[in-house]
Amino acid sequence: MMLDPIPYELRASECPRFDAASKRVRCLGFLVLLSALSAGTAFGQKSPLKTGPSGSAAPQTASTPTPQEAPKDPFGRDTPYDTVVGFLKASEHNDWQTAAEFLDSKQPPAKKQELARELKLVMDRGLTLDLGKVSKNTLGSPTEKWRATRNEIGTAHIGDQSLDILLDLIQPTAKRPLYWLFAAETLMAVPELARNLEAPWFEKYLPKTLLENEIFGVQLFKWIIIPLFVGLGFALVWLATWLLRLGVEWLLKKTHRQDVALSKTGFLGPLRILVLAYLVSSVAPLAGTLVARQMWRDVAIAIMLVGIGWVLVRTLELATEIAVRRFSRRNSLSRIAPLQLSSWVLKAIVAVGTLVAILYALEINPTTVVTGLGLGGVALAFAAQKTIENVFGTIMIIVDRPVRVGDFCKIGDSVGTIEEIGLRSTRVRTMDRTVLTVPNGQLASMMLENFSSRERIWFRHIIGLRYETTADQLRYVLEEIRSYLKTHPKVDPRASRVRFIRFGSSSLDLEVFTYVLVNDFPVFLEIQEELLLRIMDIIADAGTHVAFPSQTTYLAKDTGLDDEKSRAAVEQIRKQRNSVAAS
Repeated sequence: MMLDPIPYELRASECPRFDAASKRVRCLGFLVLLSALSAGTAFGQKSPLKTGPSGSAAPQTASTPTPQEAPKDPFGRDTPYDTVVGFLKASEHNDWQTAAEFLDSKQPPAKKQELARELKLVMDRGLTLDLGKVSKNTLGSPTEKWRATRNEIGTAHIGDQSLDILLDLIQPTAKRPLYWLFAAETLMAVPELARNLEAPWFEKYLPKTLLENEIFGVQLFKWIIIPLFVGLGFALVWLATWLLRLGVEWLLKKTHRQDVALSKTGFLGPLRILVLAYLVSSVAPLAGTLVARQMWRDVAIAIMLVGIGWVLVRTLELATEIAVRRFSRRNSLSRIAPLQLSSWVLKAIVAVGTLVAILYALEINPTTVVTGLGLGGVALAFAAQKTIENVFGTIMIIVDRPVRVGDFCKIGDSVGTIEEIGLRSTRVRTMDRTVLTVPNGQLASMMLENFSSRERIWFRHIIGLRYETTADQLRYVLEEIRSYLKTHPKVDPRASRVRFIRFGSSSLDLEVFTYVLVNDFPVFLEIQEELLLRIMDIIADAGTHVAFPSQTTYLAKDTGLDDEKSRAAVEQIRKQRNSVAAS
């Protein structure tokens, strides 16, 4: 059977999934509208399918094949998948003239177009189809049930009647390639099956005004029912989540013998997403068109994958939190930062894996998406230089471990305790109880003084004794302090020294130098207090005291000048002057 080529803008094979993929992606970004859109399609709303920049099917002149190239079908009916998609695209745009070209029928054009309408109606009302399972092979996927040139895409059920939807392979000729059409055997039974179709039961009870009038191509009654379904959907999600939460918390209470609030673990959000996915998949079969049912099934799968990914992320966060608490109790603080980095990496892997799974579920090639984002990725890399620098700074801090969570450090001019080493920055709790945030890229290049890494703490004091202290008293103080430091269990005897170092401006200065064998500063302060009090006792036992900064003033009576010696000196100088003048 030869068919006159009728121009059609886009071939089905050039627009996989009849361009519904872009619409699905937009739907995923607006999950709030899922219930509304699902309700709208459930009443037979047409799902708009893009065929070009203008959104309508613009004609395209079929090119005449040259002797060097093989002839191409002007309608893109190369595979069973292309034929089904092309027919649905044309039908969704009410282009029945083009839709009729996908039928293996010799009827006049007007009757073929009417037959195309009836076939679309039968498929919308009774066919459950997964387009992903329709063969994309030029020769189809033969089965033992049918001959090699015939493929079955599904069975439409209308009441107690059923109809196999079949496609036949039309053999090629010298002037045309092989292509697929809806089989004549299927088309013969379509008119009778279409006559048995009835309008939805609820339309009998609606005023004609709501059925006949439209706003933006949508019947008025749908604008009224959609908000009701949206509210009902959210109510069902909340109710189902509430019941599941009560059941899970009761089970955890029975197994762990303690109250566990599921809302505090962050699992309520993913649980609501999974319930929403179940509701969308449940109402998807109620959509009024085959395209809408296919779309909402895919949307439900995408939402379910998002929910599963979210559950995995929350599980990783909970496991990380439990491990951090355990390491903190065991004082294994060095393990916290690597654990957190591993958690971030795993969450990133889960996020990427979820995205890839969604793309595959929507039959979008991830390689094409990555290629399309290549130029944008370069621009993003330039804009995110600081972020990348901070990420590598995080890796260097975790690998080199100059600081750990819980360490008391000096960073620049600030002193505080490391509270968290994040993926981008490190948070420090200062002595003023403020939080200092330092980017990890900057922190990795700064000079850090880590007080917590000390295995012992330096004890050094200069003690001044009064100048009234005798040498023997000073020897007694020196010897007693040395003996005390050598016998103290928390003092390093090998590093201890007590020396008389100088005569100060107002005191005799002694240096007490040693190391206290602890690394916890509060414990050090306690031992330091003990040492200083004992030194005070030793000084008191020696009969001397600690000196105060002071000056000594000596008072004496003024005797005035010696008059006799003054007159003698003056007389001697006068004689010398006279002798010089006479000579």
